[in-house]
Amino acid sequence: HDRMTEQRYLAPLKSFATDTVPAKVEVIDIMNGGREALSKVNDEMGFAFDEWDLDYYTKMFKDELGRNPTNVELFDIAQSNSEHSRHWFFKADIYIDDEKMPEDLFGIVKDTWNKNRRNSVIGFKDNSSAIRGGPVEALLPQVPGTPSKLAKAKRDWDILLTAETHNFPCAVAPYPGAETGAGGRIRDTHATGIGSIMGASTAGYCVGNLNLEGHEMEWEDKSFVYPDSLASPLQILIDASNGASDYGNKFGEPMIAGYTRTFGQRMPNGERREWIKPIMFSAGLGQIDHSHLEKNDPELGMLIVKIGGPAYRIGMGGGAASSVPSGSLSADLDFNAVQRGDAEVAQKLWRVVRACVELGDKNPIEQLHDQGAGGNCNVVKEIIYPLGAEIDVRAVKLGDKTMSVLEIWGAEYQENDCLLIKPEKAHLLEDICERERCNMQVLGAIDGSGKVVLVDKEAPPGTQNPVDLDLEKVLGDLPNKTYKYNRREEPVAPLDIPAGTTVATALERVLKLPSVCSKRFL
Repeated sequence: HDRMTEQRYLAPLKSFATDTVPAKVEVIDIMNGGREALSKVNDEMGFAFDEWDLDYYTKMFKDELGRNPTNVELFDIAQSNSEHSRHWFFKADIYIDDEKMPEDLFGIVKDTWNKNRRNSVIGFKDNSSAIRGGPVEALLPQVPGTPSKLAKAKRDWDILLTAETHNFPCAVAPYPGAETGAGGRIRDTHATGIGSIMGASTAGYCVGNLNLEGHEMEWEDKSFVYPDSLASPLQILIDASNGASDYGNKFGEPMIAGYTRTFGQRMPNGERREWIKPIMFSAGLGQIDHSHLEKNDPELGMLIVKIGGPAYRIGMGGGAASSVPSGSLSADLDFNAVQRGDAEVAQKLWRVVRACVELGDKNPIEQLHDQGAGGNCNVVKEIIYPLGAEIDVRAVKLGDKTMSVLEIWGAEYQENDCLLIKPEKAHLLEDICERERCNMQVLGAIDGSGKVVLVDKEAPPGTQNPVDLDLEKVLGDLPNKTYKYNRREEPVAPLDIPAGTTVATALERVLKLPSVCSKRFL
């Protein structure tokens, strides 16, 4: 059974009451313990801070802020400033043989787009890309957001293209990992600009050697050992493909294409190369109104709104866990970081966004972000940056009353969006959410403080706020990280075709590859 969401009971339950008490917010004594205290909690909670992070955040709290951080603040920073969320490596200063490279990796990737953008209308920002479409006649509700007839309407729509990978979760728990990979990409699609419309999807999987009993392949090395904390390549391929397809079917987004790759080999230098940590690729096609391409800047007084399912203790620390080699953290930390999806709630959430999109120029959404790794601590900070806001943690609707402040603020619990709307549009959004039976909560309002302040109204008087951070210090232009490498000559071996190989036997081997036409894993 799935121990995150299910439990075996040896006798019938007599009550749903529980004596579980939510964990309290802790203060980490960096003022006295310094870097060592931060390093200790980093190991215990799986923050995935590297040496640069430990130095930077010790200095920030001890020297600049002159106070101790809470465990909630450190968890918050670990997710929102993880490699997964910030792409430090792609933006880093790279040195090869002590020579600094003229461009970072993002610069290289963007080079062709910068030189010739042609019909690109969204690129390298937001949650998706988009290319210019044109005038269309769409079938839309006459009165969006209410029961009404469908009628033809003239709109100007662009073509939306979204792609991402969901690798670490599929290594630990392939079925729910791929479910939430598909679900996360679906939310990326609908959260582009100020809302968009879904279309169809594709998925791809890159795994190690399958070692399928009764169908062993000549190139599979039987001496290869696989980590106990991760699923086998065969299980990943079967369960992940089932999970992604299941979520798409339940949500109502058809999967119309896909690919599979398997690879594992000992190189001439003795190094083993294999997709131990798999690649789960998810991509989607959709439409976006040309007038909805840009998110609007936050303004004082705008309401910070969450829509979607209630909070559960699901997906704790996914940003950090996805930023280190698989198996670097404890098995429990890895397991806890994998989310669980709910395609039915995802449909309700998207129908709210779709109704807003169908309103055209009356769309009440000013800014829209989907909730991903880090949960509220990431998505709320993103949407209030740079003006800031005070957030009421008790305004978050809970599905589990035993959740701690850290868990409410940091759990991913999928199927959620964060919006900015003007106060006068709140009733319109409430009506749409009520119609779609989708939760809506107002967490606060933009206040111009430049800070994210998380307030717990149930905390004892005089208690330090769980989070009180300057947004520029944790989301602004932080210094680049530096990575140094040296070139090396790799030994190579000549092509070695086994004696007696014929065209027919070679062709048979090629056709046995899942990347060509074999579906033996099914």
